Amino acid sequence: MLEKVAAIIREQLNQENVEITEATRFKEDLEVDSLDLFELVMAFEEEYGVSIPSEELENMATVGDVIRYIQEQA
Repeated sequence: MLEKVAAIIREQLNQENVEITEATRFKEDLEVDSLDLFELVMAFEEEYGVSIPSEELENMATVGDVIRYIQEQA
C-alpha cells in the first residue's frame, strides 16, 4: 500500500524523485500546504473509496498515519 500512496503523493505534488516512507511527514518533509493536503485527501478518497474528515486529517502528520487510517476504513 505504501508504494501506491507514495505514487499518489508524487503525482499530486509533482515530486517524482522524492523518497517517501511511512515516517515521511507531510509538512516538514514534503512542505505540503493546506491546498496540497486537500488535493492529496481527494486523491486518496477517490483511489481507496474512503472518506477522510478534516478533523481526522488534523491527526495525520505522516504518510503512515494516512495508510493506517485507510486500512482501518477499508
